[in-house]
Amino acid sequence: MIDRSDIDERIAKCNKILDENPSSQIFAALAEAHRKKGELDKAFRICQNGLKVHPDYGSAHLVMAKVNMDKGLFDWAETELNKAIELDGATRATELLLSEIYIYKGEFNQACRILEKLHQNDPENDQIKRLLEIAKKIPLDQVHSEQSFHSASPSRQVQSQEQFSPTVTMAPPEPAPVVELSHKQMLQSLVGTPGVEGVLIINSDGLVIEAEWNVEGDTDLIGALAVETARYSTVQIRESGYGNLLSMMIETPQSLYYMAGVQGKLLSVVCTEKVNLGSLKLKLSGLISQLAAQ
Repeated sequence: MIDRSDIDERIAKCNKILDENPSSQIFAALAEAHRKKGELDKAFRICQNGLKVHPDYGSAHLVMAKVNMDKGLFDWAETELNKAIELDGATRATELLLSEIYIYKGEFNQACRILEKLHQNDPENDQIKRLLEIAKKIPLDQVHSEQSFHSASPSRQVQSQEQFSPTVTMAPPEPAPVVELSHKQMLQSLVGTPGVEGVLIINSDGLVIEAEWNVEGDTDLIGALAVETARYSTVQIRESGYGNLLSMMIETPQSLYYMAGVQGKLLSVVCTEKVNLGSLKLKLSGLISQLAAQ
């Protein structure tokens, strides 16, 4: 989890240095601290202004690449990252970030070439293994998700049920090859997304059916809490006349919780502030469609 007090202290120190020396290269560290805090626009402005003074500062271009990555601007992220590599050379960190950018852009072959090299040098690295599995086994997943997302009916309907189990009615996507995945493989693909800590499929009784987790956590407790929260919210929103609840997101100081109902079950995703919500929702759209079809 992100230690906000530590980040705030770092921001204060960086600002003090900049006040004393406005041309200091500490702006990159300041921008990175704001990025980790989730303040992407502020991080972008700080880094952009600093690069006007220090255009050849490779570390700042790396920070700008991460900011653009978090904002979902993958082409810009790649441009900034290539500039950082040009100035300071390639490292394992820059290659790993570049592979993530390629995965988000759907350029899986390029991602595989980088990740296979990284895997040979560090075969026990779980993050590399997860990204490599995504790039190899489900290269069509993002394409299928995008087609499902863009061809969805503007008016999404749900079945009226007492339990939290909305079923999205979507227009059929254009013909495309579909990768048949098990529940476990679907969850693994989500857990491989940067910023996702855990994914659960929970039944209406609050029992966890499937779970994939990056960090230690009481999945049974989270499953029970998620179902009770979703059930209470569904009833309250319906009784207030706002219709049926499709999905919901809860933000705490440490985490983001995204929940969506499908086929009488609840899909719950636990994230950090680093997660790119646009990319996550896009990926979830395809996952929910696959779950509904099973």
